[in-house]
This record gives sequence, structure tokens and C-alpha cells, in this order.
Amino acid sequence: MSPPPEDFSDAALVVLGHGTELNATSAAPALQHAAELRRRNLFRDVRAAFWKQEPPVQRVLAELTAPRIFIAPLFISEGYLSTEIIPKELGFNFPANLKLKTKNSDLYYCAPVGTHDAMTGVIRARANGVGQQFPFPRAPKPAETTLFIAGHGTERNVQSRQAVERQVELIRAQKIYADVHAIFMEEAPRIGECYRLAQTKNIVIVPFFISDGLHVVEDIPGLLGEPDNQVKERHAAGQPTWRNPTEKHGQRVWYAPAVGTEPLLAEVILKRVREAARSA
Repeated sequence: MSPPPEDFSDAALVVLGHGTELNATSAAPALQHAAELRRRNLFRDVRAAFWKQEPPVQRVLAELTAPRIFIAPLFISEGYLSTEIIPKELGFNFPANLKLKTKNSDLYYCAPVGTHDAMTGVIRARANGVGQQFPFPRAPKPAETTLFIAGHGTERNVQSRQAVERQVELIRAQKIYADVHAIFMEEAPRIGECYRLAQTKNIVIVPFFISDGLHVVEDIPGLLGEPDNQVKERHAAGQPTWRNPTEKHGQRVWYAPAVGTEPLLAEVILKRVREAARSA
């Protein structure tokens, strides 16, 4: 008799990150959340795997022998890679067919974590955390703060923008902050427009990225007005590239780490796994 869908003692979980050999921090979120979920002893096995670095997801899947294997893509949006390239390479057809039978296991491909509505809690945790960590002269009160969710944005993939705008809608509806906006690196409204859009002195910016890669630690601070040479020097020296809070244009700006490194993201991964199990 098979265990109930909510019992994962027979199952393995693969937390699938993008990965890159060019940036050592890219793998950190997948390793972090895999370690946390392994610690909880919910699954027979929990592994981190990657698309562009070691260990590759195909090899990790070949090594697992659990009756059920869940693949949770640690991606921010339903983009070309997470919903077309990777599923197709693994034998799935997203979103029509997300279950695959192999000789020894049933494989389940979950929806990307970044598009789950529960990401609102992750974003708010990031926003609250940076204010509490750097309460100068005091932690910003949400009602006196404009929250910005910063995304990459690209005209080649509308899904990238929609994932950010969905979170803006959800958090704005909660009426916690004075206002909530989306800003983007490569689309309007641009990152630097936050000063014009905010009607409050306090600004909190949460980057809607999985890892604290170069976009988060170098590009966005530069787009917010920090001199590029200072940003690069700080990064090379292992220092924060944005000092919280920083005064710009008469406003006080707190800049949070990427959402993908927030510990609460482990819960969103579990929600995606449970959805996949129930839909099978």
C-alpha cells in the first residue's frame, strides 16, 4: 500500500537550481534549502542539483532509487528554462504532463517556487528583516514605507515581469505598506525610478532574485546611484555593496538580500511538493 500523499517518507526531493561556474554564490540557495529540508527528516533523501554546474540534475536523478522523486525548480518565474528547456530535457511536458514513470520511480516536476502566492510572506520577511537589522535611526514602520520589489525584467520573456507584478498586487492588497511598486533592471519602471515613485521618506527594496549574484550585489546598487567603482571595490573586499540605510535624494533606503536566500523559502518548496503530490 502506498503512503498518503502528505507522507514523504518514501520520497526523495531534488532542489533544482540554475547554477553557474561563473559565480560561486549561485549554488548557495539550493544548498541552503536542501540542507534545511534534509534536517527536517520529511523525505527519504534530499539532494541539491543544478542545470549549469555540478552535480547535474540528470546524474542526481540517476543515483536516486526512491519510489517517488520530486523535482522542485528553484526559479523565480515560469520562464523559458524552467517550463520548457529543463522539463523537456527531463521528459516532462509543462504544464500538461508533470508526472513521469521510470523503471524504479515516479518522477514529479513541481511548478517554480517563485510564482507561488506564498512568496508574499518571503518578501515581507526580507523587507522586515533588513529594517530590524539596521534600525537607523529606527526600524522603518511599514505604514511609513514604500516597498519596491526589484526584478530583472526582459522583453524576451513576459513571465519574468508578471511574477513580480503578481507579488506587488498581493502585498498591496494587504494594505501594510504606504505603497508597493515593481521596478526592473531592463524594463520600465527602471530601478532608479524608485525615488520618483516613492511618496515616503522610507524606501525598502527587496530583490526578487534567487541568489545574491552580480545583479543583486553589483548591478542594482549601481542603478540605485552608488558609484560603480565603489560597489566593485566593496564587493572585491567582501564588504556589503549597499550600506543600510543609505540617504539618496532626501530619502532613506534599505536594500535587502535576495528573496531566494530567505529561510522561509523552504516552506514554499514544500508547498510546491505537496501540490505536485495531490495533483498526481
